[in-house]
Amino acid sequence: MSSRRHPSGSPAADGHGPLNDVPLLDPLDEAPEPLPPPPPAGDIEGTSWVGAVFLIVNAALGAGLLNFPQAYDQAGGVAVALTVQALLLVFIVAALLVLAECADHSASATYQDTVHGLLGTGGLWACSGVVALYCYGTCVTFLIVIRDQSDVVFSSLFGPRFCHTWYMNHLFTMPASCVLFVLPLCFSRRIDFLKYASSLGVLAIIYLDGLIAFKYYQGHFQPGPIKHGPDAWTDVFLVMPSICFGYQCHVSVVPIYSCLRTRTVTNFLRAALTAIAVCVATYTVAGTFGYLTFGGRVTSDVLMSYDARDPWVMVGIVAIAVKTYTTYPILLFCGREAAARLWVEARGLDEARAAAGERTRRYVVAFVWFTSSVLLAALVSSIGAVIQLLGSLAALFILVFPGLCLLRLLLEKDPELVLRKDRWLLTFAVALVAVGAFVFGVVLTQALQNDVERLGPPPADLCRVQHVIAGAPLPG
Repeated sequence: MSSRRHPSGSPAADGHGPLNDVPLLDPLDEAPEPLPPPPPAGDIEGTSWVGAVFLIVNAALGAGLLNFPQAYDQAGGVAVALTVQALLLVFIVAALLVLAECADHSASATYQDTVHGLLGTGGLWACSGVVALYCYGTCVTFLIVIRDQSDVVFSSLFGPRFCHTWYMNHLFTMPASCVLFVLPLCFSRRIDFLKYASSLGVLAIIYLDGLIAFKYYQGHFQPGPIKHGPDAWTDVFLVMPSICFGYQCHVSVVPIYSCLRTRTVTNFLRAALTAIAVCVATYTVAGTFGYLTFGGRVTSDVLMSYDARDPWVMVGIVAIAVKTYTTYPILLFCGREAAARLWVEARGLDEARAAAGERTRRYVVAFVWFTSSVLLAALVSSIGAVIQLLGSLAALFILVFPGLCLLRLLLEKDPELVLRKDRWLLTFAVALVAVGAFVFGVVLTQALQNDVERLGPPPADLCRVQHVIAGAPLPG
């Protein structure tokens, strides 16, 4: 079938929702363009836009929140960080709408299939590979958070030699807890299965936000130096990894959109804007009050700066653990689908053979993913190093791929760019790609430089490593 598309048959061409448009048949087309998949029917009724809000918020909020206060310090203070965040949010929100329109155009239910429908096989391979890598790295950061918080708790309750007791060592506690609370959620076929667990995760983050603000106003901490401007102008870019990582829900929004009971761009916009508003408020509170509480002394995981013997802090640690347990399966779902799609493409399986092996493929990929990420999380020193690398990949999902898809969609609909609005959208698409490429390059360069600076001989004593992670005094 030809890739040409009649302008009047494009999504939302007459101002109605994409499901209300009936594409007109171009004389050069062999068959009509496929309509977007209908809302789920039968025993699978789909989710409401309110349920979608919880899924999007839970996909965006996570380990990145713990790193925001330190990112504020690195960038030059609260004012600088909030300015950079506001500028990037314009592109972040716009990209969500672009993805919804592109998903309707290509009748896709996943991020990588949306890219495939507009950018072809090359786009599919590039996108699927990066999606799998990003989701895997993010899952590792979630497990690092679980590991670190367990070390903080046991160090505060049982003293600096807790890790010599096998059942308190994070080499046991982290894998065991994940097998109990995470692994059972990793085999779901549909992402909206996780909407109830997502609501618990969102409530946990709200508590954590309240805890950080409460501790600031309580005033029991002596902050380090508070910056009111960057040490060098290039420092403003140091907050970008945390922002990109923190607001990256774009990989998840396409499958979430496909699960809406009423699948329209308007309905999705309502959910997306509500979710982003919640994320902005949450990240701003955590970043601002966490930084003002500790200043230059804040750690890469702000919770590690508090005393876990405080009951309120202990509840906060449990809350972030709950949040992490409920978010991990969402990212695994997206990465699992990307990895499975690469496998199907590499094997050249037709639709029937791919469907026949879907269940086995889903279970194998999920189990290998989970097991290897648990092993890797036991070895990585902190979330800060991982977040910087993942922030660069997040720029591709948030800006570059949506920009390229929008560019292709516009050229398919209006090849000569006759319509004035298409010219403006074309300019915006180019801006998305340009800004995304710039952020990707800057953040990746900074991450690699920082990783080189961290290189050194590995500590010989695992217990000493765990005490450093937990912020506890080292044993004599």
